[in-house]
Amino acid sequence: MPNNDRLLAAVHDSIRAYCEANHDFGFKANDPVVRLHEPTFSADEIAAAVDVLLSTRVTMGPKVKGFEREYADKFGFTHAVMNNSGSSANLLAVAALVNPATKDHLKSGDEVIVPALSWSTTVWPLVQHNLVPVIVDIDPLTLNADPSEIERAIGPKTRGIMPVHVYGNPCDMGAIMDICKRRNLALVEDCCEALGAFYDGKPVGKFGRVGTFSFYFSHHMTTLEGGICVTDDFEFAEVMRMLRAHGWTRELEDRERYLKAYPHIDPKFLFVNVGYNLRATELQGAFGSVQLPKLDGFVERRRENTAVWRRDLDRWGKFFMFQTETPRGKSSCFGFPMTLKADAPFKVGEFMAFLNAARIETRPIIAGNIAVQPAMKLFQHRVVGDLRHSNRVMEGGVSFGNHQAVDEAARDYVTGNVGDFMRTKGLA
Repeated sequence: MPNNDRLLAAVHDSIRAYCEANHDFGFKANDPVVRLHEPTFSADEIAAAVDVLLSTRVTMGPKVKGFEREYADKFGFTHAVMNNSGSSANLLAVAALVNPATKDHLKSGDEVIVPALSWSTTVWPLVQHNLVPVIVDIDPLTLNADPSEIERAIGPKTRGIMPVHVYGNPCDMGAIMDICKRRNLALVEDCCEALGAFYDGKPVGKFGRVGTFSFYFSHHMTTLEGGICVTDDFEFAEVMRMLRAHGWTRELEDRERYLKAYPHIDPKFLFVNVGYNLRATELQGAFGSVQLPKLDGFVERRRENTAVWRRDLDRWGKFFMFQTETPRGKSSCFGFPMTLKADAPFKVGEFMAFLNAARIETRPIIAGNIAVQPAMKLFQHRVVGDLRHSNRVMEGGVSFGNHQAVDEAARDYVTGNVGDFMRTKGLA
């Protein structure tokens, strides 16, 4: 149809006009609000999604494959397998790690060490695959798994470590890699909060057998929902591609070896493993391709905000502990976490309520100590030590929004309200 280009241009113009009229997510002094997150996307991403819808090719295809290649190339990963969420990325990584088609795969009853300060879907994939989570405490400054606690937790059944780069702050990968090499342990990196983070000049996710990332709406960049697994191991990537989509061969890079091995089965529906349906959509792939070039700028704004708040809020260090960037690490600063000290003369709930009343949104830090969540009572796990630092975060942890829409005025508004709270307590 000769008018298609003109019609599509008109659609794009309308999208852009709508977004220019309605998508102002910046801080406004006359109507102040600092949300936990503001959208990272607008006209360009919406137009890309509409283009996919108009094409009517919406299930996983070339857009997803293109984004996988772009993401891998940007960070130097060899293989990237996109899926429908960061939680699914964790599920897919663990499923591949225990799969019989994987060399040196983990087996039922094997233990995997995880930090107490984590998210539910760091732990559930282990449980779902009959592995035993071994829960260890954190370093109270970095908020990441304490390598000395990891070493302490290793037992005769320990086969892996699954560290979490909390709030984008890289774990001490030098120490963790040393443990893995000495103890012959598999390493799965949960990088779902750490898009754009580096350790010793290498992107997180590059150290283990597999790394996982999330593109959820509130993360550094988004595909609305979405996640990705990265690895430098071709065979491991192929297993993840099988498991992502029903256990069939359709999206494998070396599909021909299976077609030759089973010529009597219709190649359209050749199943060579178990599987799920964790596929991403073409809308998500198109979204990601537009978002990815913006990621560096988003991360730099978050790092700038963190540096300013650490300077300006340091005067309240008598009452709060602030997350410290790991030596040799470059954090991508997912949020701004603070932990109320045990001897502070007020409760964290009072502090959160004051900020919320000023329209500064707050939240706990991840899930707190995952070991005390009621669901853990239902499943086999092992706890090492008293987890006192993770308990302190659960009891006194708070964070507020740190994202690309937080500017100098928003930072000052948050800082001013923290000071106002302290004055109400007679502490300023």
